[in-house]
Amino acid sequence: MSSAIEQARALHQKIKSVLMRDWDPIGVQAIPEAEDEYDSYVPTLYSMLISRKPVSEVFEYLAWLETEHMGLTVDRQRTLSIAEKLIDLA
Repeated sequence: MSSAIEQARALHQKIKSVLMRDWDPIGVQAIPEAEDEYDSYVPTLYSMLISRKPVSEVFEYLAWLETEHMGLTVDRQRTLSIAEKLIDLA
């Protein structure tokens, strides 16, 4: 397997981990059956990270997910810290 593929898989896993462990806006991290709950967001975030999108765009995407997609209220400071953590992965 090529190094690029391994690096991509590793970054996908790191993003998935941050989403479940740190972000988890619906509070499902303790439910084993929900371990894939946020997987559908990983490809978009991966693309944003490898494209070196600014933290503001990552924040806006997460905030959109929380408010428009999930119907929640966004904690701007918390979501910004998650966006920064994601940016630091790349």
